[in-house]
Amino acid sequence: MLELKDVRKTYDGKTEVTALDGVTLAIRAGEMVAIMGPSGSGKSTLLNLMGGLDVPTSGSVVVDGRDLATESEESRSLFRRSHVSYIFQAYHLMPTLTAAQNVALPLHIAGRSRGDIEERVSRALAEVGLAPRAQHLPDALSGGERQRVAIARALVTDAPILLADEPTGNLDTARGREVLELLRSIHHQRGTTIAIVTHDPQAAGFCERIVRVRDGRVQGDERT
Repeated sequence: MLELKDVRKTYDGKTEVTALDGVTLAIRAGEMVAIMGPSGSGKSTLLNLMGGLDVPTSGSVVVDGRDLATESEESRSLFRRSHVSYIFQAYHLMPTLTAAQNVALPLHIAGRSRGDIEERVSRALAEVGLAPRAQHLPDALSGGERQRVAIARALVTDAPILLADEPTGNLDTARGREVLELLRSIHHQRGTTIAIVTHDPQAAGFCERIVRVRDGRVQGDERT
């Protein structure tokens, strides 16, 4: 499903910064993997490459049989619409839209019909336990509920790959655990391939595998 081969990513400035330095990593379809490492280790850069938000300086990033490193920005964007969903630490919900409207956004972008959008949004909100809160604005929701709206938005396209960047970073321990239990349930029931970038040992403990990154290199890869 996801395979990176000898991936390097450098950024030019006053001095060249190497974010990733020869990373080779494979994630099989249906795996739930934690990517851990200190700040500046390259783990978020790794996630961005997996989702086609960025391309490597060298090496290949093969996702579902396509090398995203060789594709245009437009082609990668179209690929993400159907293959990859994201969950972010900061939720990224539109404050003037209801929970249901936020969840519907990627379907409107994809040009889905009104009936299909309504059906998918209803199903996604029910799956995350927020059907009764569908018409609430983000400010009326708790942090845990906002993150569940963000998860529903990620689920609504039925993308086979879910990438999460510090999904529990803004939550207390109890709410974070609820979100992680939900992600694990999605993984088991849908067979979704999930990669989670995290500092949180609790989050890593919910995954089947932990990849440890330091100084732009994979330093460890273990099954839990």
